[in-house]
Amino acid sequence: MRHFDFSPLYRSTVGFDRLFSMLDNANGDVPSYPPYNIERTGENAYRITMAVAGFSEKDLSLEAREGTLLIKGERAPEGEDREVLYRGIASRAFERRFQLADFVEVKGASLENGLLHIDLEREIPDAMKPRKIEIAAAGADARQIEGEVN
Repeated sequence: MRHFDFSPLYRSTVGFDRLFSMLDNANGDVPSYPPYNIERTGENAYRITMAVAGFSEKDLSLEAREGTLLIKGERAPEGEDREVLYRGIASRAFERRFQLADFVEVKGASLENGLLHIDLEREIPDAMKPRKIEIAAAGADARQIEGEVN
């Protein structure tokens, strides 16, 4: 049984905190096929790179729904006229799910040299962004309210 320590990644990522917690708490083995990387490419930008050698665009499907990114790969069966003597390149079907953090959206995907790149961006709504509140200097624009005291 393998255990991966994701604690160093907590310090360097913003959008995938829940994902790493879920992987830490998962019972059993973490699926290892296909292998993937999660990179931080900017302050609010991320990229998932997945090794999908042998799969074409038509063999892959991506779906983002309700905070979950689902990636499926399924190749059509190879012709029976071929006899494979050694199979070192995996071509089995797979399904990989990623829980996306709040406000993380998929911006695009590309397949290049056997690697599937999925670009993500965290877009926090303006209403939730921190804002600076000006403090007025006392005496400069201070107004005094005068009233009768009984």
